[in-house]
Amino acid sequence: MADRAGTAPLPLDPRAVRLDAVAVDVEDAIRQCGRALAAVGAVDGSYMEAMLERERSISTYVGEGVAIPHGTLVSKDAVRHDAVCVLRFPGGVDWHGERVTVCVGIAARGDGHVRLLSELARILLDPDRAAALRDATEVAAVVALLTPDPDPEGEDASE
Repeated sequence: MADRAGTAPLPLDPRAVRLDAVAVDVEDAIRQCGRALAAVGAVDGSYMEAMLERERSISTYVGEGVAIPHGTLVSKDAVRHDAVCVLRFPGGVDWHGERVTVCVGIAARGDGHVRLLSELARILLDPDRAAALRDATEVAAVVALLTPDPDPEGEDASE
């Protein structure tokens, strides 16, 4: 189901949302993302190493306290199905000199990562939604924030 902008919901299983995570460093945070994706059956164990390899080649920090760890192109075979996980680190994680409070880990087959990154960017570029994601304390709130807005009943889309 797509919204009026043509975007599809992110493949977010509520079991892959952790709102009170604690990590000692970037590597620990990425490993936790990999475990969350594996826990919902999205990836096999080798994907976590690919996520760490990606981080070593280029930081996945995107700004506003958010990082989007993901695997390398060669890790696509480790992905069973597209998925997103959200880990909130209320105490923050030092991410190469930046403070990260939210990690949105992604796993995607084929070109699926492009769509996932595009949809995440659309959400995170909205300052209110990005702040609400950083401050979320309930899984349902995270799922709602990462779900495209439906066309409100009775509202003219041209307004």
